[in-house]
Amino acid sequence: MTDLINISFGDAALTALLGYLVVFFGLVLLMVVVMIMGRIMVAQANKAKTAAPAAAAEPAAPAPEAPAAPGSAGELKLYNTDPKDAAMIMAIVADSLGKPINELRFISIKEVKEDEV
Repeated sequence: MTDLINISFGDAALTALLGYLVVFFGLVLLMVVVMIMGRIMVAQANKAKTAAPAAAAEPAAPAPEAPAAPGSAGELKLYNTDPKDAAMIMAIVADSLGKPINELRFISIKEVKEDEV
């Protein structure tokens, strides 16, 4: 049985060498795995690039118009109004009426200047 407190120089060197070998073997193994994964990803990217031009060569049908979101009430026309300001106005109106905003229908929002009143 080896005394681990009073270890000889040769035993210490052999233990350190085996430790280094285990660590470097793990690093080399990790490097090989990363290289293999990199090659797989490059192969998939190349396959996607070759498939993309073939799909782009076919004439694309026009995309159908997306249906309105549930609860939306159509288009809103803004006249001299920032969309952010319009959103705040709609939220204030919905809050003051005590109704959810998706139950209200806003047709247009127009900014009225002081001199226009």
